[in-house]
Amino acid sequence: MGAMNRYAPLAGRIMIALVFVVAGIEKLTGFQGTVAYIASKGMPVPHAAAAAAIVVELGGSAMLVLGWNTRWAAAALFAFSGLAALMFHNFWALPADQAANQMIHFLKNIAMMGGLVYVMTYGSGPPGSGRK
Repeated sequence: MGAMNRYAPLAGRIMIALVFVVAGIEKLTGFQGTVAYIASKGMPVPHAAAAAAIVVELGGSAMLVLGWNTRWAAAALFAFSGLAALMFHNFWALPADQAANQMIHFLKNIAMMGGLVYVMTYGSGPPGSGRK
């Protein structure tokens, strides 16, 4: 097995996880701000939603990097990214001066979901390796 096949899946998982790690740490260190932002979007139980987001982002990214239950971690992060895109990056409902920025964030979430689909399909290793 070549170096690319051996290390590229791990590198890819790290790159996907990085955005979730940073976002999870920001939510954790700025918990009250996160709760306020979630509440401003009209979501119920914003404290619980913020805590759940932190668990999914930090827990899911750790699982992804470690290669442990990666398909389940990718599925959780996929669902989280989709919900975040729809609820927090709804560029179609914003004034033009805010829409472009939120469209970029929306599309970033869609791109991450694409990478997560790959992990959900092939697991933590290269195709055919049998790694989950």
